[in-house]
Amino acid sequence: MSKQLPLVALDACCTPLAREPLTADQAAELSKLFKAMSDPVRLRLLSLIASHAGGEACVCDLTDAFDLTGPTISHHLKVLRESGLITGERRGTWVYYRVHPEVLARLSAVLVPGGAEAPA
Repeated sequence: MSKQLPLVALDACCTPLAREPLTADQAAELSKLFKAMSDPVRLRLLSLIASHAGGEACVCDLTDAFDLTGPTISHHLKVLRESGLITGERRGTWVYYRVHPEVLARLSAVLVPGGAEAPA
């Protein structure tokens, strides 16, 4: 004899949304940012830049942190730059990279559970 499970109203398991979920266009746009960060080297580069005072670092501060060639580091910085996560500014011989805090805030807001406060 099989044990029967009690019948439960279908709407009893569903909780209301605390905020609007992403639209298809928003998800497509944000997925490009997450894809740019999906490589461990790029994620570390982004973290290194954000960890510097003012969220800005010279390329000379970044290359020494990796056992990679300059062109490889440049490629990863280009991917981050083209995705909009960072910007670069040439000052004399060096390029200084800066994070876009508003872009990082958009990414982190997606990961905050509904109803919770987003980090400031």
